[in-house]
Amino acid sequence: MSVTVTTPPSADTKPLVYKLNARDNNSYREESNNLFLLPSSNYLLSNLTIIRDRTTSSSDLSRAFQRVATQIIAKACDFLPIDEYEGITPTTSAFTGVRQTAKVCGVSILRAGASFEEPLRQAYSGPLSFGKILIQRDEETCLPALLYSKFPSDLVEQAVLILEPILATGGSICTAIDLIISKGVPEDRIIVANLITSRKAIDIVSSRYPKLRIVTAAIDEKLNAKCQLEPGVGDFGDRFYGTT
Repeated sequence: MSVTVTTPPSADTKPLVYKLNARDNNSYREESNNLFLLPSSNYLLSNLTIIRDRTTSSSDLSRAFQRVATQIIAKACDFLPIDEYEGITPTTSAFTGVRQTAKVCGVSILRAGASFEEPLRQAYSGPLSFGKILIQRDEETCLPALLYSKFPSDLVEQAVLILEPILATGGSICTAIDLIISKGVPEDRIIVANLITSRKAIDIVSSRYPKLRIVTAAIDEKLNAKCQLEPGVGDFGDRFYGTT
């Protein structure tokens, strides 16, 4: 998401004006065929501002994240199969609608990924289960190590939403994707729900898994020496759970 900030020409009471780039509103699709970026809006920008700001409290960050996560999950649900439904309204009028009936497993990459679980519960009305993956990243090498995983016994029959707020180097998400594919889930039935990603992670994931879809709210272009996004959000898990 990109914005242009225009400063008023004189010292009056007018606030800064945030002008959204027109191309951001044209489509969810951004550059690669499997990446979908939420369209820019002042609503989205204001919530991302709260999430990024270091003075934001854990409770305020959580509320802002829930608002953005709802949009991310809603878009991710667009890629899930639906069934047509013939119904009757209270006025006895017939109508044709759709119902969410596909079995879905939300897989949280712990612990930050669990922040997406409640928005997913609220958004998806079909059969829903959850899995967990714990991956630890080496602070010096930035390489991921799989420590724990737990999935429903019928995972292979489900569409999978991987829940991971931050994609930095791409190592952890690739480890998670490889694990889920090894369980028999086809690549085209995997969707990644993400808050902010690096350009590097997008390039890696898109090239390795061309049939997978990623829904994100923002793309950060840089990684620092600690493999953190810049401008980023810091340690999202610590900030979300108030353990900083």
